[in-house]
Amino acid sequence: MNIDDYPKVSDWIELRQGRICVHSGKVDIGQRISTALIRIASRELTSPADQIDVSEVRTDQAPDEGITSGSNSVEHSGRAVGLAATTLRAELARLAAAQLGVDAEEISFEDGAITHRATNQKIAIIDLMDEVSPDLMIDTKATFAHATDVPVGAPFMRGMAEMVKGEFTFVHDIDLPEMLHARVVRPPHALSHLENLDQAYVDKLSESGMQVLRDGSFLAIAGPSEWHVIQAAERLQARCQWSKADLPTDDVFARLTPENATRFNVVDGTPQKGPLPPTLEQVDYSARYQRPYQLHGALAPSAACAEWRDNTLHVMSHSQGIYPLRESMADSLGLAIEDVVITHVPGSGCYGHNGADDAAFEAALIAHEIPDTPILLKWSRADEHAWEPFAPAMAVDLAAKLDEAGKITSYTADAFSDTHRGRPRPGPDKAGPARLLSNRFRADPMDPYVGTPNMNKQGGMHRNLDPIYDFPERRLTKNLVTGLPHRTSALRCLGAAANIFALESFMDELRLKADRDPFDYRLSQLEDPRSRDVLTELQARVAALPVPAPGEGRGIAYAQYKNAMTRVGICVDLEVTDEAEVRLKRAVIVADAGRIVDRDGLMAQLEGGFIQGASWALYEQVTWDWEGIQSRDWDSYPVMRFGNVPPIDVHLIEPEGVPSAGAGEASPSPTIAAIANAIFEASAIRVRQMPFTPEAIMQAAMDE
Repeated sequence: MNIDDYPKVSDWIELRQGRICVHSGKVDIGQRISTALIRIASRELTSPADQIDVSEVRTDQAPDEGITSGSNSVEHSGRAVGLAATTLRAELARLAAAQLGVDAEEISFEDGAITHRATNQKIAIIDLMDEVSPDLMIDTKATFAHATDVPVGAPFMRGMAEMVKGEFTFVHDIDLPEMLHARVVRPPHALSHLENLDQAYVDKLSESGMQVLRDGSFLAIAGPSEWHVIQAAERLQARCQWSKADLPTDDVFARLTPENATRFNVVDGTPQKGPLPPTLEQVDYSARYQRPYQLHGALAPSAACAEWRDNTLHVMSHSQGIYPLRESMADSLGLAIEDVVITHVPGSGCYGHNGADDAAFEAALIAHEIPDTPILLKWSRADEHAWEPFAPAMAVDLAAKLDEAGKITSYTADAFSDTHRGRPRPGPDKAGPARLLSNRFRADPMDPYVGTPNMNKQGGMHRNLDPIYDFPERRLTKNLVTGLPHRTSALRCLGAAANIFALESFMDELRLKADRDPFDYRLSQLEDPRSRDVLTELQARVAALPVPAPGEGRGIAYAQYKNAMTRVGICVDLEVTDEAEVRLKRAVIVADAGRIVDRDGLMAQLEGGFIQGASWALYEQVTWDWEGIQSRDWDSYPVMRFGNVPPIDVHLIEPEGVPSAGAGEASPSPTIAAIANAIFEASAIRVRQMPFTPEAIMQAAMDE
């Protein structure tokens, strides 16, 4: 849904209280899409950025752009806002010319004003916008002005000053009159259900002003004091009797095999129904690469605020998909879609489908039972780590035939995982409600959602399965394995993280087998000129770096996200200590994201992506036993800390005349591979399963 569904300029840009207001259905989760949209409108209208606002994203007033995901915001919303601004500019020029009695060709735009060049008469843009018809249609064939010399003000990020001062209102900080705080009392794990609870204690809580709500095995407490609610929830949990059931503890990777999978041939990045092509009878080299279940690692646990008033459910959530969430929430509660209004309010730190949707639905369940009262529900750290949808465990089997020079002539790749598509998207048979956690536990429980094959191009586990390199023959297979122990969904990069880790590690292993330079080996099998420019620029910058010392290693990797978005080359220098600990020394990133809208934002995305990719590579892994999830805090689920973040040098290539490309998920995947390759250079140990902990490195050394 984009311009076709919202074809008017006023759907995207309007005058509001004397200021230019930009509308978007894409939410800002720290990727600076608000900044980018302001800059796009500023360039097209030549209005100062500080005169432009971005409206809040709310389901009853913003364009429905689905889910903010896939690094599509600048390409989708940015294009719509750019075309709306360009159309508006042409209309403003026409109106100004008519008002001044001159030809439109004699009009120029500068610093938020329209000027008649011959007489220097000026009209402020905002003074003319009231005369623009609200029914003005976007000219989809308009040509962007987007002059790079248009001043857009100093670098900025919306809300940054308030965040630094501690004044920013995250969803967790909402404080409304008569508001109640709420917590959910949870079972030991997803296979447990509530059999009995201490009614005497429930009565005692009610006498103290607490409200206990039970819907089957969904159990929650609400009250005016957050701390008292937390204490009561802990005590009530201890007084509950839960059904006995064990989580499966067998080796997940052993189940990621063709025999357990629904299989599809992947052609040009798209799964195909029908028979699979024959396997390679003989291969010269093969390897398997594995990624464990991993968390989103949101800085703050999920939260939401909900209120049922005037027969309408009002929800404030940091979900990245408030429109599909609205539909699934309405379906779950038997409400009309228009009776649910969701407003996006930022949470602290998340990419992907964490617990935000589930927390919003839980707040809604409670609010629906306590009308006319705002309910602020927060998850605990243990809630987030144990109950959010995980990134699925994934395995990638690669094999190749080589020519006499060691180049790949035939290539086969099999990707195995559960679904990466667990967001509450509406669908047949209540597919949306089935994806909401608490619907599993209500009095009329829904069976856990079973993933269906994602057949979209570059979707799910097959994202970046198709190599960017020019291999003459390739056989690519998507293998969906369901019935695994944990609920899974989208985490930043989806399948690209494992697929690029596998491909770029494989390329490094093959270049060593052929005794080739890592850059030359890749360039010899890569025709795309822009990709070659990125690798060549990285090669030149790496050549100027100090030679790694003994015990240190240097690794490189290259990727183009979805084979269509930002191109990224990464070099990592690191040390492997005597205790097999990995210490990152430096990183160099070269990227081509096309036309750059927000340089600082782009660099921040690439740097942040590197840090997250390094954290996945070195530290992160969900652990569990038969009793439940064990990795419930930052000690049992460690993430990258400041002490191991290296200096990161980012260099941007901006070719002329090319559109902007999505960059939010471009750097994590090659980061993983570059680190793996550098570990081999430093230690002669090849690690093929994340995370590359000291124990994993020592185990890999023993296995060789």
